[in-house]
Amino acid sequence: MIVKPKKRLGQHFLKNEAIAKQIVEAIVSNNKHVLEIGPGMGVLTKYLLQNQDVELSVVELDEESVLYLNAHFSELKEKIFAEDFLQLPLDKLYHENLTIIGNFPYNISSQILFKLLDYKELVTELVGMFQKEVAERVAAKPGNKQYGILTVLLQAFYDIEYLFTVDENEFNPPPKVKSAVIRVTRNRDKKLSCDEQLFKRVVKTAFNQRRKTLRNSLKVFNFLESFKSDPIFDLRPERLLVAQFELIVEHIV
Repeated sequence: MIVKPKKRLGQHFLKNEAIAKQIVEAIVSNNKHVLEIGPGMGVLTKYLLQNQDVELSVVELDEESVLYLNAHFSELKEKIFAEDFLQLPLDKLYHENLTIIGNFPYNISSQILFKLLDYKELVTELVGMFQKEVAERVAAKPGNKQYGILTVLLQAFYDIEYLFTVDENEFNPPPKVKSAVIRVTRNRDKKLSCDEQLFKRVVKTAFNQRRKTLRNSLKVFNFLESFKSDPIFDLRPERLLVAQFELIVEHIV
């Protein structure tokens, strides 16, 4: 039985076994629980199952892939969630630190990362394949044109490592862009010094008008009078460190 990749699900099946093994070996945590997103025909799954210290679960929306997994990986038993990862209530299923791994469906890759933020106290590690553009955006440094909302929000709580690039011809079907593997690790030392919801609002407001200086894009907020003349407002958002966004939020009345 062969599973046919489905465009509507953003499926591009990794063919290179060496790369699959390399992705699995990129896990550095000792988390007992590991959740694989979109296993397809199990190119990562078989290597994950070799670790006896890990309790592996997989989430797969594609019915054909679920049938394949049940037929070829009896070890998974009741550990296959045949549903949409974006709708999965992680905190109801896991009560210990969780690692997420996968050759992620490209059509929901950014949404996966935003969901990671919603469960940042539970998910302490993510290792996986993204479009190269998304991987570069997540790992970007201030001053880079790819530095944006997702970059700042993730880097406020996680350390990001760009591990390696993967060519198009390593997949079936080949995507139109290169891919990359990143590791995202929760840094418990990273704690916001300001209100988290307000921090998110400021970051999103600033980057939604990223060509404007902060003096113009953030004028919807009321700042302490003594802070209004700060030179930070002459900058555009892509120039700021996470700590500088925190500083701005701390001075909102």
